[in-house]
Amino acid sequence: MSERRGSSKDARDSEFIVLGSRGMLGRAVSHELQRRRRTYWAPSRQEVDLQRLDYAGLLSATTINCAAWTNVDGAEDDEDGARALNGEVLARLERLADGGKLINFSTDYVFDGRGTSPYPANGTRSPLNAYGRSKAAGEAALESLHPSSDWLNIRTSWLYAPWGNNFVLTMRKLMWEREHLKVVDDQRGRPTSAEHLARVTIDLIDRGRRGHWHATDGGECTWYEFAQEIKRLTGAPATIEPCTSDQFPRPAKRPAYSVLDISQTEAELGPMPHWKDNLADVLRRVPEGITNA
Repeated sequence: MSERRGSSKDARDSEFIVLGSRGMLGRAVSHELQRRRRTYWAPSRQEVDLQRLDYAGLLSATTINCAAWTNVDGAEDDEDGARALNGEVLARLERLADGGKLINFSTDYVFDGRGTSPYPANGTRSPLNAYGRSKAAGEAALESLHPSSDWLNIRTSWLYAPWGNNFVLTMRKLMWEREHLKVVDDQRGRPTSAEHLARVTIDLIDRGRRGHWHATDGGECTWYEFAQEIKRLTGAPATIEPCTSDQFPRPAKRPAYSVLDISQTEAELGPMPHWKDNLADVLRRVPEGITNA
C-alpha cells in the first residue's frame, strides 16, 4: 500500500513522489521528507510498475527515483535486467516528468578506479563492470533527454543504514559469529550513510541544483579500515585481517580507487560529516539482534 504524508490526497497533490521507498535509500528519503513535514507519495510496485511506466500522476511532482538494481555481482549474469532498471527506466521517467523534476542516484562504479585523486562530478565515465555500465547508461539517458536544469543526478558510494542489506550490518553480524575475518584493503572509497544522503538530497533539491553532483560522508578509507572501525565501535571479538581483491574474488570487478570529489557539494552545503561520526550514529541506533531490518 502506498504512503502519503501531509495534506496529499493523491499523487497530483504531492510535492514529491518517492519511487523505491521500501529500499534502504528510499526508506531514508521518506523518513527525511516526513521529518521535514513535506508532502510526498510513496507508491508500491503494484501502483507504479517501473518496467511498464505509464503513470500520469508523475507529471507535476518532484520524482525522487530510489528504485534501482543494486546487486553488483548479479548484474554480471543479467546485464540486460540491470540496464533496464538502471538505464532504460530513466528515459520513461523523464517523459512523465514534464513540468516536474527528476532526481536520480548513481554510483562511484561509473568510474574505472585507475585515478589517484577524487573523481569530479564532470569526470569521464569508464565503468569496469555490468552494474557500472547500467548506471552509466542511466546517466547518459538523462543527459540526452533533458537539459541539466530539469534533472539532478547524485552519485554516491558504499551506502549503509540502520536497516537493509549493507556492509555495516553484515560485518556487525559476522564479527560476533566468527573468530577470524578477511576484508579487502586495496579498494579505497567513501562510505555514505543513507540518512545523510537523504538530507543532502533534499537540501540540493531545495536549492534548485541540477546536473551531476556527488554526495558521501566525509573522509575516505578502504573496506578493511571501514571494518576495523565497525569492530572498534561494537566491541566485537573477531580478528580482522587485510587481504587483496585477488584473495577475495567476486564476479564483478571493483574499482581500486573510487573516491568521489565532494568539494562542490561541500561548497554548497558545508563540510560533510566524517564517515566515522556517521557510522557511530548509525550503529548506536541498530537494535540488538537486528542485522537487516
